[in-house]
Amino acid sequence: MKKYILFDNDGVLVHTEPLYFKANIKALQEYFNLSLEFEEYMKIMSEGTTVWQKALDKGFTQNEIEIARNKRNEYYQEFLKTENILIQGVKEVLKELSKEYKMGIVTTSRRVDFEIIHKDLGIVDFMDFVLCEEDYEFAKPHPQPYLKGLEIFGANKDEAIVIEDSTRGLTAAYKAGIECVIVKNEFTITQDFSKASYFIDTLKELETILS
Repeated sequence: MKKYILFDNDGVLVHTEPLYFKANIKALQEYFNLSLEFEEYMKIMSEGTTVWQKALDKGFTQNEIEIARNKRNEYYQEFLKTENILIQGVKEVLKELSKEYKMGIVTTSRRVDFEIIHKDLGIVDFMDFVLCEEDYEFAKPHPQPYLKGLEIFGANKDEAIVIEDSTRGLTAAYKAGIECVIVKNEFTITQDFSKASYFIDTLKELETILS
């Protein structure tokens, strides 16, 4: 019997991944005159490597990359503030689920970005807690973020379920011993989800799985 739901954020609750991709493209082009194709970015995300490896391979320094990374973060925040990131139907699903389940968000987003994302969305209103990058020592695919979520709830792994959209998040849930549902997402669809328990197209299907 599931009592607790642990949600990833980006790509699951909000449509932010295209904006992060766009911010990386802009910074790489501006600082290093390098392009970033969608297929290439998908491969980087799947392997858990970094877009900045392209700049390192061209001989740019870590200091130059740090400057570009900071600018990328600025671009990302600008996009978050000006573009629509709400996924249709998410709030309605969360409202229904909150009647029967306790829920939390476990994300690798920085707290500053998370707060910009959720400033006026009302999604966090349905959550008991939010864990961001600063709230744990080891990020996904390490299990610590989801284990900390269980600890906050005072739950055992069989009472919880994780909702993710990436291999990195799935691996974290799997290592924590928690069942994981994968929401299909154009930015992660080519990744290996063989360890997932369920696949859904939208969060609306989650109600059927849990019942």
